[in-house]
Amino acid sequence: MNRIFVLSPANCNGVRARCLLTKASSSKLAKRLRGSGVPLSEVFSFVSSLYFRGKVSYAQTFARPPADCAGIFIITPTMGLVPHDMLIRKSTLRLFSRGAIDVRNQLYCSSLRCSAKQLDSAIGSECEVVLLGSIATGKYLNLLSPIFARRLRVPAEFIGRGDMSRGGLLLRCVNDNRELTYIDVPKKAQGCDANPLRFSDSVGL
Repeated sequence: MNRIFVLSPANCNGVRARCLLTKASSSKLAKRLRGSGVPLSEVFSFVSSLYFRGKVSYAQTFARPPADCAGIFIITPTMGLVPHDMLIRKSTLRLFSRGAIDVRNQLYCSSLRCSAKQLDSAIGSECEVVLLGSIATGKYLNLLSPIFARRLRVPAEFIGRGDMSRGGLLLRCVNDNRELTYIDVPKKAQGCDANPLRFSDSVGL
């Protein structure tokens, strides 16, 4: 069966992101953001460190996308689902830092729904969509489940784990060439109300 991965976003308003956005930053990554751009997955891997690096490495190893379709998509606050290798610049990262991952944020919801519907049409009915992200609230599942239905899956091993534990687990799976167990979205997670949320250093996504 074909399989693609949807990754939850990194913390775009934390210390690492602010370092990239400051005018005084002289890091190579910040300079590239101000220039020709940087792949989104590379930016988020820097911003989020272990957890996002684990998600990207795992998805790159185990994605089996349909022909002419990317295997990894990232949820963003303002643009919905985008391919992980899409180039972004400083202005885009700044917009992300101002966006709220909140089911009451119209821009977030409409862009995620629209892009998910487009992806749904592109992948067909025989492709699984595995969410690598939080299922503790409805901030992703409330929007994605109605579109992908039973094709939306989550790793069983994610339940009850924190972000750092998930990141380490994903990297070990890559090293061992071992896939996680994908299950239907838990019923208690479906329809769960998401609390208002802005990116902050203390919030896992």
